[in-house]
Amino acid sequence: QVQLVESGGGLVQAGGSLRLSCAASGRTFGSYYMGWFRQPPGKEREFVARISWSGGSTYYADSVKGRFTISRDNAKNTVYLQMNSLKPEDTAVYYCAADRDVSITTMTSTKAYDYWGQGTQVTVSS
Repeated sequence: QVQLVESGGGLVQAGGSLRLSCAASGRTFGSYYMGWFRQPPGKEREFVARISWSGGSTYYADSVKGRFTISRDNAKNTVYLQMNSLKPEDTAVYYCAADRDVSITTMTSTKAYDYWGQGTQVTVSS
């Protein structure tokens, strides 16, 4: 089992940057796929990015490709989401998620992940 705690959210102007962190408990962090999702106000939770155990494989939603970067440091039990060129439409609560087995075909679904953090608010002003 793993527990996840996000941090790094806040208020930023359009065009700015933020780096979110997700700290995980447990000694088996390196065996989990990690994902980032977000939930805009009044909308459903949506996939943002996923990273493999080693960090060698990453995937992104089309809406963030080229602007966001997911990475992980297994020695620190932490996954990151670097967000650049932020837009007002990026405003959402951002969640990290974990699971031992997340395939390419299911990675965009919230059902593919068993463990979730509490979320961190990101607000982008225009």
